[in-house]
Parts: sequence; C-alpha cells; structure tokens
Amino acid sequence: MVDRLRRLVRVPSVTGTDAESELQNTMAGDLAGLGFEVDLWRLDLEALEADPDHPGTEVDRSEGYGLVGLAPGEGEPGFVLQGHVDVVPVGDPAAWAGGDPFGGAVTGDVVHGRGACDMKAGVAVNFAVAQALATSGVRFEKRFALHQVVSEEDGGLGAFATMKRGHRGEAAVITEPTSGRIVVANAGALTFEIRVPGRAAHGSTRLEGVSAFEAFWPVHAALRALEQRINAAPGPLFDGNPLPYGISVGTIRAGDWASSVPDLLVAQGRLGVPLDGDPVVARAQLEEAVAQACAPAPWVRAHPATVARPGGPLAPGHREAGHPLVGQTADAVELTQGRRPRLGAAPYGSDLRLYVGVGGIPTLHYGPGDVRLAHAPREQVSVSEMFVVARALAVLAVDRLGGHL
Repeated sequence: MVDRLRRLVRVPSVTGTDAESELQNTMAGDLAGLGFEVDLWRLDLEALEADPDHPGTEVDRSEGYGLVGLAPGEGEPGFVLQGHVDVVPVGDPAAWAGGDPFGGAVTGDVVHGRGACDMKAGVAVNFAVAQALATSGVRFEKRFALHQVVSEEDGGLGAFATMKRGHRGEAAVITEPTSGRIVVANAGALTFEIRVPGRAAHGSTRLEGVSAFEAFWPVHAALRALEQRINAAPGPLFDGNPLPYGISVGTIRAGDWASSVPDLLVAQGRLGVPLDGDPVVARAQLEEAVAQACAPAPWVRAHPATVARPGGPLAPGHREAGHPLVGQTADAVELTQGRRPRLGAAPYGSDLRLYVGVGGIPTLHYGPGDVRLAHAPREQVSVSEMFVVARALAVLAVDRLGGHL
C-alpha cells in the first residue's frame, strides 16, 4: 500500500493535465489484474457541459477519464469506495522542505509530497481494500465497487460523470482525509472574481490617479466582516473548528508597470457556504458586501467593483447522522481500533454532494490524513494511519457485502 502511494505521488496529476489520464489508465490495468470488471471511459466533455446539472470547472481541460472497477457478481454494488487522483499545483517548489514535491519521500512513519494527503493516500487505501477482498477467499453476497475520479479539485466533474454513467451503489465511503473522524457533511464553496477599477497615472504624480490596489482595501475588509457573520453559529458538527466557512483571496493581480498607478485589480478566491446554505444566496451576500464596501468612497461608488463567478458552485453535502452507514462505519472503527470515532463536518466542498444529490447514494467521508496539511508545501500522511483506516474499511466492506467463508 505504501509503495503504491509513493508511485501515485510521483505522477504529477495536477487537475486538468494529461497525468490525470495516465493514472486512470494505469489503475484500470491494476484493477483488471484483480479480476475486476473495469469500466474505463473517455469523458464526453461537451455533453457533460451541456447538462443542466453540470457542476462547473475552473481549469481548461482537453480530456478526462472515468474509472470504475466492479468485483465479480451481479446487481447493484452493496458498497463503494471512492477517491480522486487529481491534485492542486505545488506552488513555489523551493518552499518544500522535503525536496521534490512529486518525490514521494518517506521519513519514518510519514510519506511526503503533493497529493500524499489529498487524497492519494485514500486512493491507495481503496485499492488495498479491493485487493484484500479479491484475495482473501471470503465469499460475498453483494458486489464491491471502486470509483476513481478526476477533476474533484475544481468542482467534481469526474464524480458527476460517474453518476451520469449510471454507476451506483447501496452506500459509499469517500476516503478524503478526516483525522480519524467520520465526516457526515461538508460545507459548500463558491469561487469568485472581484474586479476593482482604478485610474492610471504616473507614479510620481500618483494623486492624479486612483490606485485600484488601495480601492480594494475596504472590499477586503468587507470580506472579513462577511466571514465573521457566516461563522457566528456554525453548529455542533464543527465543534472545535474556529473557521468552518472561510473566505480566502487566493490570487491578486494589479497594475502593469512599476512606476504607474494600477488601474485594475483582479482578486480571485473562495467563499465558504454553510451546511444549510444555498450557493445562490451566498453569492448574493457576497455581492451585497462588496457593493456596500464601495459606497462610501466617491471613486469606487462611481466605478463600482464587480463580482463574477468563474467556476461552478460546490453546494453543501449532508448525510443524516442516524443513517445505518454511519453506525456501521463507527462499529468497524471501534472493532479495529478500540475506540468510537467522533462525527463531524468538513469545511471544504467535495464529491459527497454529487453522490448524495445526483446519485442518491448514502455517502460519508472516512480516510487517512489531516486536511490542514493539504494544499500546502508540508503535505504528508502517516503510514500507520493509512493502515488503521484500511483495516476498518475492510471490516466495513465485509459487513456491507455480506461476507462469509
């Protein structure tokens, strides 16, 4: 399992790149080697985009592949494990203290690298469980399925395509990093773009112009105030999380010459959507906050900032805490680890909403890793945590599938 994770990390499968397809095709061969029926298909990007339920994307994409492995048998699978192979860019390579971001280095109990935590460790765990089920000699009353998708990081196109392909199951676990918890809900998110106009002038006579950068200051303050309001009462599933619905400005571009006053600032970021929230309402709140921030300043009032949404919305997802899948997962964790796991919610969007909403499949998160290490130059995962998660999921799979000798 660890060797597989290291091989996965060494493939730089950044969202939208050909390396995504490389991993999908490689893993298709591995699943076939287990005796699984394999459905590997090229995504019809135009047809998916024309679908009214299309989840939206944020990167340019020329291709993508879906991958589902089905254990021998008939009928709808009794249990599904799901994971995504795409990762976010590495940022500044020099910031990676562990060396090559795609090296898959091991230090003691830890595997380092982009995607090690989010979520190639989960992908490696999924395959390990599939391999154990295929080689154990245990007979099953129901089929097992493994779903492996692309494009999770920019909206969930791979999961959406898998649901539209008709792949279903009685229950699913997505092995996103959960730090030992069972995650039954995740927040939504919106990607936004704010364009703030200024007036160009020579830098030596800057009072003749209006800096778009300075005009952005009150807008950013308004974002912080909005963030404070939507996090005032996050609910018990987020107990201990100081900021479940974060608003983050990820990129800022302003100006085109060092000695000129910048006449345009473009800021892109993400807005957290509460568990019971609506992305449409969240966007309206964002637009209102930006408009109110522009009102006091004469220049910006006359040349207001505009808000656009370059990507699709990630709606919140939720699985009732009383659903049998939740209790069965907790039982498997307790049996293999001697402790009852806590229930919680994730502050990020995920494929859970698509499996529950589009597919109608009871779904939760349980996987190795700490999401606080994801999307960062210190990304890593504990090997021992991978093993305890894999053991619990193997027990859960046997329970869900009606395994017997």
